[in-house]
Amino acid sequence: MIYRTPDALDFRLDEISSLPRPRRVVLTTPTHFDVEYVINPHMSENMGSVNKDVAWQQWKAVRATYAALDCAPVVANGRSGLPDMVFCANQTLPFYDPDTETRGVVLSRMHSEHRTDEVPYYAQLFEEAGYVVESLPDALNADFEGMGDALWHPGRRLLWGGYGYRTSIEAYEALGELLDVPIVALRLVDPDYYHLDTCLCPLDAQHALLAPEAFDETGRALIDALFDTVIDVPDHEARHQFACNAHCPDGHHVLLQEGCEGTNDQLRAHDFVPVELDTSEFMKSGGSVFCMKQMVW
Repeated sequence: MIYRTPDALDFRLDEISSLPRPRRVVLTTPTHFDVEYVINPHMSENMGSVNKDVAWQQWKAVRATYAALDCAPVVANGRSGLPDMVFCANQTLPFYDPDTETRGVVLSRMHSEHRTDEVPYYAQLFEEAGYVVESLPDALNADFEGMGDALWHPGRRLLWGGYGYRTSIEAYEALGELLDVPIVALRLVDPDYYHLDTCLCPLDAQHALLAPEAFDETGRALIDALFDTVIDVPDHEARHQFACNAHCPDGHHVLLQEGCEGTNDQLRAHDFVPVELDTSEFMKSGGSVFCMKQMVW
């Protein structure tokens, strides 16, 4: 169930069971957001530099954009002492089984002790909303950071799994068994791209944005094998403007940090509509649009 090389791929994408796009979006308020520690290279020069009033306005613009695209916002409240809780893509991996209509989440095991205490709040949120809440096996010694590293292929019950910095490859063995889905594992090789969602953005079943410097040749070949069109993002836009930490909620509109002109031009050339948002305060902590939300069924 875990595919690590192109030669190992023994399926066609159209053979993988279908999966509807999620249409609800979890967003966590930035009440307590700041840069209070360093756990990725982007944070190193930004300690205590967040303008909280500006962050609030940027967060509200993200929320309004999702609402305008008919993604119903579910708002969670940030907690004191957990400044990165606003990046709510990281604490869970939502899943949906169309055959049984089961909605659930798998809880993360955060790599950094600074973020471990975020997870129980999301476990409670989803339990109270009626979701099945799963955990990795207790005996498994592995890190896993939710949709920071595990991305659903749009329209298919296929997971892309990044590993190397914040998630362990061993976590995907357990996830494959727990969810009964195939997983394509991608080794990350550049610390600036510490999560898969910073360097790979699936747009629809055929198209993806990619930061080429984040992957080795094997990883790039795996991506090329399963996406018809891979759009290489200019390295300065991916590395410094988080162009790949974008999100395409409907297969048409692409929400991304403003000013990524090269990426915007390529998106338009492939009939996508860039929706520029200012997430500059959140980029100080190493995340942009994708990190700031969690899509759920």
